[in-house]
Amino acid sequence: MLQDIRDNAQGTIAKVIIGLLIVSLSIWGMDAIVGGFSGEPEVATVNGEDITEREFMRVVQMESQRRLSEMDNPDPSMLDEDRVRSEVLESLIQEKVMTQDAEEQGLELSDQDIDSLITQMPQFQVDGTFNRDRFVSAVRNMGMGVGEFRETMREQYVVNQIRAGIAQSGTVTDENVAQLLRIQNQTRDFRVVTLSEDSVSDQVEVTESEIEAYYQDNEDAFQQPEKVDAEYIALSQEALADSTDVSDEELREYYEERSSELASEERRAAHILIEDGEDAEETMSTIQERLASGEDFSELAEEFSVDTVSAEEGGDLGFAERGVYDEAFEEALFQLDKGEVSEPVSTSFGIHLIKLLDVQKAEVPPLEELEDELRRELARSKASERFAEVRSELADLAYAADDLDGPAQELGLEVREKDGITREGGEAPFDHEGLVRQLFSEDVLRDGFNTELIDVGDNMSVVARVAQYQEAQQQPLEEVTDEIRDALTRQKTREALAERAEAVIADLESGKDIEETGVGEWESYDDQPRSNPILGGAVMAGVFSLQRPEGDEEVYGSVMSDNGMAIIALEAVNEGEVNRDGGEFNQLRNFLAQFEGQREYRAYQQFLRDKAEVERQ
Repeated sequence: MLQDIRDNAQGTIAKVIIGLLIVSLSIWGMDAIVGGFSGEPEVATVNGEDITEREFMRVVQMESQRRLSEMDNPDPSMLDEDRVRSEVLESLIQEKVMTQDAEEQGLELSDQDIDSLITQMPQFQVDGTFNRDRFVSAVRNMGMGVGEFRETMREQYVVNQIRAGIAQSGTVTDENVAQLLRIQNQTRDFRVVTLSEDSVSDQVEVTESEIEAYYQDNEDAFQQPEKVDAEYIALSQEALADSTDVSDEELREYYEERSSELASEERRAAHILIEDGEDAEETMSTIQERLASGEDFSELAEEFSVDTVSAEEGGDLGFAERGVYDEAFEEALFQLDKGEVSEPVSTSFGIHLIKLLDVQKAEVPPLEELEDELRRELARSKASERFAEVRSELADLAYAADDLDGPAQELGLEVREKDGITREGGEAPFDHEGLVRQLFSEDVLRDGFNTELIDVGDNMSVVARVAQYQEAQQQPLEEVTDEIRDALTRQKTREALAERAEAVIADLESGKDIEETGVGEWESYDDQPRSNPILGGAVMAGVFSLQRPEGDEEVYGSVMSDNGMAIIALEAVNEGEVNRDGGEFNQLRNFLAQFEGQREYRAYQQFLRDKAEVERQ
């Protein structure tokens, strides 16, 4: 077991466990170290062992942070806290069940094993050697005591041994793999003729009575959802920048600060480029020695450089600003004095010697030419500093106010309006799920409060209130008549096409030729795989759903596609090729074995969970 630990200490499992603990558990602070494992409130008991409230709340916080990190715009109001708590508790119960099973099987790590594991973890090492101070500091930053950390590692590793043992035990026979590949690689020979919607249009008629009956039978489909008209204040850093004054004195000071950056500089470089191979070091030494002895750089470039274009010009690359060359090349070039030659510089092109031939600097443009751009930059900078302050003020004012007019006047902001917002959202900024959820909350919708200040994007925050509420109501028949007529027309067209296809197939099965049915001509397709993109997924799914033909008999079927109703005549099924020594075969076998192992592990987990005695508090 100790050797397994040594092997796993550098592995993915160890890194994942430690990473999760370090990143997520650190939010709990130093007070979590005190108290140990006993005498704490519990949230559940599993086979007589408690799951403590502290452990539960810690994992709830971890899971909440994880879900927030997956959001494009993290918003705590969008979390379903009850669901998080429920799922976390069930996860802890399952984990406790597995830990108990490991103990019953006698799987455990000794203190010596734990010590060996910890001392080999890179997270606790300095210059490749275990460092106790780093270990203690890291554990405390997780909000855990050393003993608690050791116990957590002990439990995690024994459970992982069971998981790995079962998951890796999955097996699959070569014949099963071969059979699946034969099916997967199977091709089919078939013919297709398509009935267009126009071919049955004269059979489709929708009456007013049918429209009314459809309306009565599907009243729920014609409900206008509840809506609100909202008032809101949008605070954005960009808007603050628009209203931020920049004095002439501030502008001049900013111009002077930026003058060195505003003056563009171009450098004229020459280089000798050699390939990065076995003889590169010897070749470069020879070039440097000849340079040191006084030979001309340009002549050496012509002799040695593999950049044949510049070599003809003595290695001259001409003038260029920053951002043109490879990063390493540019860094070396812009550190040189005029006439100086660099040390060897490695890039993806090879190894360079760089010589700075000349430098030319452009004059700083006058302030008048840059005034608008610099004034805007400075306004944005000042707005960035002010945004957090104004945001905090707006949050406090809106929370205490009965409307939005007061906060808007005090901060010089505008109250805007947006109508027709449903629980599914509306136009920006009400395309933000968290803001819409707040708007339809009980205290905002019914009691007239303002929403909380919600961050709906980068440097944009919104507070809103309900100006008017409209309950859900039935749409009048006259408003939805055209919609119903279209729906019924599509339905009747599909039914007519299905009836026509059924009749054509009956004629074909009775021995008639396709020409006698009057629906068109066959289009033939031979040796076609499932993934054929030409006919579309619906048609190919229909082709491969038909039974295998017997003898020379064809099998007929039909399927609705984008172009109408496709009638299919399946002629032959061609078995897929199987190379038992090929990479595809081995990959599929490994995948199926892993899948089977995972299935067995899940079944084992469920078995233990079903027989466990669990009491929830």
